[in-house]
Amino acid sequence: MKIAIIVSQFNAEIADRLLAGAERGLKDAGQKNRSDGVALEYEIFKVPGAFEIPLMAAHLAELKRFAGLIALGVVIKGETDHYEMVCRGCVDGIMRVMLDYKIPIAFEVLMVEDAKLALARADDDSTNKGFVAVEVIMEMLRILCSKQ
Repeated sequence: MKIAIIVSQFNAEIADRLLAGAERGLKDAGQKNRSDGVALEYEIFKVPGAFEIPLMAAHLAELKRFAGLIALGVVIKGETDHYEMVCRGCVDGIMRVMLDYKIPIAFEVLMVEDAKLALARADDDSTNKGFVAVEVIMEMLRILCSKQ
């Protein structure tokens, strides 16, 4: 099983923490699900910002090489309406890709008021939303595979 991780590079310091959490989660999930302890296969795709995540998700879903996708990023509210437009575009785009391509996407793009709130969600594995994204994608894959 192969998973794609799409990670926005805007607010990279925090996004990289989310990515590290996802990588730890995939390693843990691989050890739990395989007797040989080999981690799940995954590829990382970096995009400039959260607004570009849906396009990359659609491209990867179209390739049909991945069982599921993980979307990671950080959008911090600023002084303009740009924040709302980026957030809405990202959310709507991801939902459209999920439904159009029928592929599970764990959506952990942080949309927060300030960097402190984002950092709190990118800390240790119990609160790291990248790590949590792996739990979500694995559960969705289990559910979807059991319905076939």
